Amino acid sequence: MSTSRGRGHDAHSRTTPAQRLATLLEDVLGAPLPVRLRAWDGSEAGHPGTPADPDPPTVIVHRRRALRRLLWSPGELGLARAFVSGDLSVEGDVADGLSRFWRLAQPGTGAVRLDLRRKLGALRTAARLGAIGPPPKAPGSEAQLGGRLHTRRRDRAAISHHYDLSNEFYAFLLDPRMAYSCGYWTRNESPDYGLADAQRDKLDLICRKLGLAPGMRLLDVGCGWASLLVHAAEHYGVHATGITLSAQQRDYGIERVRRAGLGDRVEIRLQDYRELSTDDRAEPFDAVASIEMGEHVGQDNYPVYAAQLHRLLRPHGRLLLQQMSRGASGTNTASGGGAFMTAYVAPDMHMRPLGETLAFLERAGHEIIDVHSLREHYVWTVRPWLDTLQQHRETAIRMIGAEQWRVWLLYLAGAALAFEENRMGVHQILTVRTGADGTSGLPRSRTGILGLDPAAPSPVVAR
Repeated sequence: MSTSRGRGHDAHSRTTPAQRLATLLEDVLGAPLPVRLRAWDGSEAGHPGTPADPDPPTVIVHRRRALRRLLWSPGELGLARAFVSGDLSVEGDVADGLSRFWRLAQPGTGAVRLDLRRKLGALRTAARLGAIGPPPKAPGSEAQLGGRLHTRRRDRAAISHHYDLSNEFYAFLLDPRMAYSCGYWTRNESPDYGLADAQRDKLDLICRKLGLAPGMRLLDVGCGWASLLVHAAEHYGVHATGITLSAQQRDYGIERVRRAGLGDRVEIRLQDYRELSTDDRAEPFDAVASIEMGEHVGQDNYPVYAAQLHRLLRPHGRLLLQQMSRGASGTNTASGGGAFMTAYVAPDMHMRPLGETLAFLERAGHEIIDVHSLREHYVWTVRPWLDTLQQHRETAIRMIGAEQWRVWLLYLAGAALAFEENRMGVHQILTVRTGADGTSGLPRSRTGILGLDPAAPSPVVAR
C-alpha cells in the first residue's frame, strides 16, 4: 500500500507545470490544445507540431500569477489582464493563436463555460502549482471611469482614454493622413497599392457619396486628426467644421490645417455632438459625416445622436455614417466588443446589428439611400497596423510603454480576427434629409447618387 502511494506520488511529482496546465485547458476546451504551451520553468506541452502544422504559436505563461488572474476573473477579462501585465505572452502570430482558441470555444461565441467539476479541477491544479492567493492588482492601463453612463463628462473621459494616448504613436501606426478607420481597398491585389492609397480612396468615396462641391458646408462629427476635413477642403473646395472630444486630436488637427494653408476654410472644435446647434452658425450644413464615432454614443443616446445629425442638415442634405456593427446571427453578443475592449480600448462603446441602427436613423427622419459593407476591407486595414506594431516593437514601446504595446497588440489581433470571421462588420450608410415636399434632390441614377458616374467631371479643385 505504502509502495503504491510512493509510486503514485513520484509519478505525480514528475508532471511538469506545463503538462498540468495543458491537461486543465484540454479538459476545459474538450479538445487537444491547438497551440504549444510553455510554463515559467521552461517546461512545454500541448500541440507537438505536425507536417501540416509544423510551427504553431506558443503561449508562454511567465508567472504563476497568470493562473491566479484567471481564477479570480475567469474568461476574457482574466486572460486580458494576464496578457497586458506580461504574465502571459504569445510567441508567433497572436491573431493565429486567438483564432485557434476561438474555434474551440463554446458554443461558437468565444466564451468558455466552466461547470462545477472543471472549476474544482482548476482550483486543484492552481493549488498544486502554488498559484493560490489574493486577487492580483489590475494593470494600470485598465480604464477607470466614474459617473453615470454617457454623461458628457464620462464620454469625454472615455474618448480621452483611447485617443489622447499619444499623437506621436498614432502618426507612427497610421498612414500619413492619420485616418484611423476602415480604408477602401480598390486595388488590393496590386503590390504598389497600400494602406495610404486605401485611406485616400476611402476619403474620396465619402466626399463623392456626400455630393461635395466648392462652397458647400461640411460637418464632421468625431473628426479625428482632420483627415476628412483636410481632404474635403483641398480637393472639393468645401468649408469644413469638425468636432472631437480629444484635446490631442484637436491640437494636432488645428496645426495640420495651418500647415496646409486651410485656416480660412476649416474649423476644428473641442465639442460634444449634443452641444452643436444651427443657431450659432446661422444655417444648417449641406453635408454631415460621422466616421466610426457612432459606436461611442451608446444605446440609449443613439436616438439623440441620430436626431441631432438630422437637425443639422439642410433639406436635401446628405449624411454619411461609417460605423461598426455586431453580427445579427448571435455569434457576437457583446455590445461593447467584449470584456477586454471595454476595460482597455474603448470604454462604454456600444455596437448593435446593422438593422437596429437603420431603424434608429429612420425614426429620426433620415431616408436611407445606400448601405455599403466594408467588412473585409477592415481586415486589410488592420493587418498593416498590426504588422507595424509587431515589426517595430521597440519604437512603439518607447512611445507608449510595454503595457500599452501589449494592449494594442491584443486589440489589433482580435479586431483582425473578428472582422475576418464575420463576427463584426462595418458599413457606410448614406442618408438624405428630404424636403418639406418629400423630395430628396438626389440624381436619378444610382451611380450619380454615389458619385461613381465615370462620365462626371473630376471633383478635384485647384486651391
